[in-house]
Amino acid sequence: MTLVGTLATLSLMIVQPTDRPAAEQPVVQLAQGVLAGRADDVVASYKNIPYAAPPVAERRWRPPGEAPRWEGQRDATAYGPLCIQATPQGDPGVGPLPMSEDCLNLNVWRPVDVADPAPVMVWIHGGGLVNGSGTAALYDGAHLARQGMVVVTLNYRLGRLGFFDHPALAAERPADEPAGNYGLMDVIAALKWVRANISAFGGDPENVTIFGESAGGAIVTRMMISPAARGLFDRAVVQSGLGRELQTPLDRRGAFDLPSARERGEVWAHSHNLTTAADLRAAPVEQLLTPAPIFANGDLSLIDGKIVTSTVDAAFQAGRQAPVPMIIGTNSAEFWWMKPTDRNGYGMIDDDMTWLERAMITAAYGGQAGFDGGFLTDAVFAEPARRLARLHAAAGHTSYLYRFDISSPDNPEPHGGATHAIERPYVFGTLSWLPYPVRDADRDASEAMVGYWTAFARSGDPNGVGRPDWPAVRTDDIRLLQFRNDGPIATPVPDAGRLDLIEMFRARPHPVAKPAVAPVPGA
Repeated sequence: MTLVGTLATLSLMIVQPTDRPAAEQPVVQLAQGVLAGRADDVVASYKNIPYAAPPVAERRWRPPGEAPRWEGQRDATAYGPLCIQATPQGDPGVGPLPMSEDCLNLNVWRPVDVADPAPVMVWIHGGGLVNGSGTAALYDGAHLARQGMVVVTLNYRLGRLGFFDHPALAAERPADEPAGNYGLMDVIAALKWVRANISAFGGDPENVTIFGESAGGAIVTRMMISPAARGLFDRAVVQSGLGRELQTPLDRRGAFDLPSARERGEVWAHSHNLTTAADLRAAPVEQLLTPAPIFANGDLSLIDGKIVTSTVDAAFQAGRQAPVPMIIGTNSAEFWWMKPTDRNGYGMIDDDMTWLERAMITAAYGGQAGFDGGFLTDAVFAEPARRLARLHAAAGHTSYLYRFDISSPDNPEPHGGATHAIERPYVFGTLSWLPYPVRDADRDASEAMVGYWTAFARSGDPNGVGRPDWPAVRTDDIRLLQFRNDGPIATPVPDAGRLDLIEMFRARPHPVAKPAVAPVPGA
């Protein structure tokens, strides 16, 4: 056991009084104070646990501070507030109000009876880095806890509160202070909290799996390449986590000669007559939401030089990612509604194709209609996932690739496959949040996914008795596990020919799209 694990075992113990507390009020002692949660016969939960200092007032746009302590017994039976975001519009991944800047809290589910230290699964929610939370019922960890997992969900700062810079902020901070990626710093602070505290809940601090979807999956890839996150987790699962998205340098122009994060912040602040650091920190949160920053345009995916030092693709290509087992995959019709002609960062992907590249790739999709309907799903998700899986395997690390293709005839969307984010309730066993009636095929698919994901969290290998074998990625023969209506099956990568053409296009020199890479400390 490491020093961290030893200290955690000595100083953070589950309270075991002579008279066991009532089942609905389990009590845990942390260094911060005493928590009183809630339990049924199988699962105990603890909610709204602060893992860092409230990032308010002078702490707005500062790295997360030390977690607060409290006197007496803290009620941990109800969720804490969401991080500041636009008013929820029915997204099941958001969670209940209220909202607050004081939102750096997390939630823990654990089996009531833990014989041995249990594997830990830490969920990082998606939402384009502008919405979502760890408090949504969609992400209730009880079902995974029933499989023997200790489950953690968390909030992190969003939008301009989480991903932002401005010359006035740069002028006042110490030269060695990380900046811009405050939401990522929050996730790192939460992972440090887990390493130090999770043994109090029966979890194994030396067996932590991070998993996330969409922007949460993109955060997982950044944890994989971040020097500040190294050693804080032992396995990683990337669900629809992109991989070649626009990433914007903090203080210099990046791909497509787009403005730096600091330039963008200055332009936005000028439009609101905010010029000083005091002005910015005093601005009402409603002001920070208008106009909304956009993930696809690189407004929020920052290369700051300390937390994130390069693009994800460049780091994996150089072998600088964490040497941990990884699952990565995508859905079959992620962005079925979005076309390459859309005017956003995703629509820019094909802008400098040569006529020959465009003709070949369009032909691979069977014509213009197929290209318009499928190119962005492949270019934003499927091809980058295959590439990162292959690069991870080439670096000597275990990786597994999947494609989620569960499609219900009751789904009213003309999607032609599994749309973006639809796999989340299958992974959590919260199928009541599906937007269509639950079928036996859905229950079977969820049981399979939960089985693979929890087996991976236990050992780094998703395989187990009673499930089709999921082959690890090999650089010379990439196979994936396809989740289909008739069950999971190992298969060659679907549509590999068109992914090959996209990879060839992305690999050639692009004069106006130079990869943004900052120096790596110690490299």
